[in-house]
Amino acid sequence: MEKTAEKTVKITFCGGTGSVTGANFLLEIDGKKILVDCGLTQGTNLADNINWDPFPYDAKAIDILFITHAHVDHLGRVPKLIHEGFRGKIYSTKPTRALASFMLEDTAGILSKNTDLDLDKIYSAENIKLALSLWEGFEYHDKLKIAPDLEVSLFNAGHILGSAMIKFVYNGKSILFTGDLGNSPSMILPDTEKVTDIDYLIMESVYGDRNHESRDNRRQFLEEAIEDNYKRKGALIIPTFSLERSQELLFELNALVENHRIPIMPIFLDSPLAIRLTEVFKHYKNYLNENAQTAMKSDKHLFDFPGLHNTLKSEESKLIRDVPNPKIVIAGSGMSSGGRIVHHERHYLPDANNTLLLTGYQVVGSPGRLIQEGLKTVRITGEDVTVRAHIVTIAGYSGHKDSDGLLNFVAGTQDTLKKVFVVMGEPKSAMFLAQKLRDNLGINAVAPEQGSTATIVL
Repeated sequence: MEKTAEKTVKITFCGGTGSVTGANFLLEIDGKKILVDCGLTQGTNLADNINWDPFPYDAKAIDILFITHAHVDHLGRVPKLIHEGFRGKIYSTKPTRALASFMLEDTAGILSKNTDLDLDKIYSAENIKLALSLWEGFEYHDKLKIAPDLEVSLFNAGHILGSAMIKFVYNGKSILFTGDLGNSPSMILPDTEKVTDIDYLIMESVYGDRNHESRDNRRQFLEEAIEDNYKRKGALIIPTFSLERSQELLFELNALVENHRIPIMPIFLDSPLAIRLTEVFKHYKNYLNENAQTAMKSDKHLFDFPGLHNTLKSEESKLIRDVPNPKIVIAGSGMSSGGRIVHHERHYLPDANNTLLLTGYQVVGSPGRLIQEGLKTVRITGEDVTVRAHIVTIAGYSGHKDSDGLLNFVAGTQDTLKKVFVVMGEPKSAMFLAQKLRDNLGINAVAPEQGSTATIVL
């Protein structure tokens, strides 16, 4: 695209700054108002009350919403946007659209229990249906022309099935929103695509200030946690995110079971959402990496193996506690802020023979984070629960790039890069990464404040 006269672009950081969750960015470009993500802010609850405050923009005036991926901290406020009058187009990859239907319906079910906020008006079946009717999925690398001088394409972020980086090309310059960047190489997903020609970058920083252990170590740590728990005849409880972490853990456990690396014991996937989402994975298996696709050809049930029990009904979930230890229970949600995991934690955390294994990011203030930090009494579903169980954290199973991974990603496009906006991280993590980019790559990098606007001249 040939460069013409200089033009101005505005980016307003409406959410996802000073926090890992709540991604929501307003791009004003070529006379259009475009949102990138519209997610829930999550802390002590699945959705903090701040989510129901008015948007800092007129929802009716938004032309297009791009969704980077199907986690609720990136799409969970779409029904609210509809409720406030948005009727523009929604774009994402095809798997993200398919997953979004399940994610929104599940969130609606959980939030409907909060009768104080009248959320059923926002999270109504009608609003979700309308959102999906406005939603169009397209493939990675397809070019979408949304104005004479504005073109958009999606690149594989490698974070979850269908996750995308969104690249805007305008007036000969490019702006990339990373969404969440995957912890490549993944057991089931392709690597994050390399980008080499970006002028302005809006990037995540969940692990901007720390690195994960190696992949060899994480598998060894998982084996050790399972074996230690087995020897104590305890219950190994794994809070996990229904989308991606559950599927990756099942893939890992499948290999451990089939290769006789761990003792035989009952393994429960106690997450109706995760069970349903695995069907989407099977439908979009061409979005998985070669290893996973090969495994699906030779193993009819990629996410099923001897000893695994899927518990869809709540009655089945309640019967898990009657199954003698040792056993493994995988349940949502990943930060212990809702879902079936809270009932297992109330039951199993007080026993020193049991183990709680944390494999994902725990947001500040969440029960999972408090347990991880060593609190001996945690409030779960209105009850004080004593924590005597062993607490194990394996960061290597995170779906996010670590600090060095983020640096290497940016290094791939440093020759063209003019500025980096570091978002979607705790303040110390975002500021650390911004400083690391300045020190190591000599790049102008900043951690913007919530509600601030950056003006870019292209």
